[in-house]
Amino acid sequence: MQGFRSAGSLQRFTSVFSAVRNLFVPPHSRCSVLATHLHRLQAMAAFQAAIA
Repeated sequence: MQGFRSAGSLQRFTSVFSAVRNLFVPPHSRCSVLATHLHRLQAMAAFQAAIA
């Protein structure tokens, strides 16, 4: 629990972090650089739409 004051704050951080990580990290089935770049562009667009 380095840097976290309670187990609850650690849980909140990990739940948000895992959702954001799953959005931005491409699936392993895609292997080309172009596919990875396009996936990250789509993820950023979805993230911007969610926070707007």
